[in-house]
Amino acid sequence: MNISGKPVAQMLRATAVNVTNLIVVHDSLEHKPCTISPKFGGSANGHNGVRSVIAALGGDMDFPRLRIGIGRDGDPANYVLGPLSPQERQFWGPSGSGSDLVWRELTRIIEKSLKSR
Repeated sequence: MNISGKPVAQMLRATAVNVTNLIVVHDSLEHKPCTISPKFGGSANGHNGVRSVIAALGGDMDFPRLRIGIGRDGDPANYVLGPLSPQERQFWGPSGSGSDLVWRELTRIIEKSLKSR
């Protein structure tokens, strides 16, 4: 996860997809669990996986991200890889609203990207 930049860059080169068509979906310790926050370009904000993608793209930070809030509790390495809370399991489960919310935000990001061209 923290070294995801190289395969992302390879995929973009292999498919001739422009970096502006890339949307990176990643976890965010800085956002409350079960929240989603779009971001359009800018720094990695301390996220190692996003930092890896930016570095592999030669410093190009002009791609949208969808930050999935997970909150922060204790040691980040153990927390990020730990089990979901019951509330999070419900939110992301088959009857939860998590995947619908992600889909709506991805659609909004795509629509905004298309309008800005």
